[in-house]
Amino acid sequence: EYVYQYLDFISTQPVKRILLPDTLGVLIPSETFQFISEITKRYPNIHFDFHAHNDYDLSVANVMESLKAGIHGLHVTVNGMGERAGNAPLASTIAVINDFMPEIEIGVKETSLYSVSKLVETFTGYRIPANKPIVGDNVFTQTAGIHADGDNKNNLYFNDLLPERFGRKRKYALGKTSGKANIEKNLQELGLQLNQEDLKLVTQRIIELGDKKETVTKEDLPYIISDVLDSHTYQEKVTVESYLLSHAKGMRPSTTICLKIDGQIIEEHAQGDGQFDAFMNALTKIYKAKKMTLPKLTDYAVRIPPGSSSDALCETIITWVNDGKEFKTRGLDSDQIIATQKMLNVIAV
Repeated sequence: EYVYQYLDFISTQPVKRILLPDTLGVLIPSETFQFISEITKRYPNIHFDFHAHNDYDLSVANVMESLKAGIHGLHVTVNGMGERAGNAPLASTIAVINDFMPEIEIGVKETSLYSVSKLVETFTGYRIPANKPIVGDNVFTQTAGIHADGDNKNNLYFNDLLPERFGRKRKYALGKTSGKANIEKNLQELGLQLNQEDLKLVTQRIIELGDKKETVTKEDLPYIISDVLDSHTYQEKVTVESYLLSHAKGMRPSTTICLKIDGQIIEEHAQGDGQFDAFMNALTKIYKAKKMTLPKLTDYAVRIPPGSSSDALCETIITWVNDGKEFKTRGLDSDQIIATQKMLNVIAV
């Protein structure tokens, strides 16, 4: 009754708009419709706005019910910013109105929602959750191979929330749930094409990286392809079974390494001026014991491939000299030691 007494008085004043807030975000959709319907029917000539809060994650649903109940204006915020859990997010509200309430005309350009969202994120420092509808980084990313395959089959699995509506593009994640379809989509963007046999090998390699919880990017693909195809050119004769690197104050760095060469297990320990020098000294002992020639190492470089992420791939390039001739070997893996192992197999050929 207090609310109606107040509105009775306000309706006699030169007030153009009256705000109806769910200040604590406690309304459920059915209550929102009921309360606002009673008010709009009693005061049909007054312009009412609705101000929703998102404490129970019901702000967008409540906005829909308020519109059904005859509300004239909405209070929304970019990225749902606001007190406590925030207010109704602009992007989600616009998408819901356009898709489920087409009789309501709004003047917001959907193609601008994402850029505005990112701009506000930059200025405020409030990060957008990756799974936030419409504007999150992952919401238009297909992770499972079956979904990417559906996109190849005339958008077999899709809804009306197409990324192009919001100035965005569909992405296809690379990882442990990737199928060939995910990889083919990324290859298309890079302008690359593989036969089915090579595609199967590359897919398996990406799944292996995903099982290690590594993040594989589209930019990693050319390096992975090169590494997978290069692995066909040599037989794996050398494997690093185990290793221990020791570095302590007041003691010389040391390495214990265990290799399997042509099926034989050999273990050696050595010290050096640094951990890598100790590693190479132990490796040299093993090669001498096997009466194998280990070329002289003249340069050792480790880098993250351009465009990759720090946890996905490690590219190791070693320059060797043998009989006065210089040559380079290259290994690629998420583990620096495994990348080095690949090069040991190259020089063993």
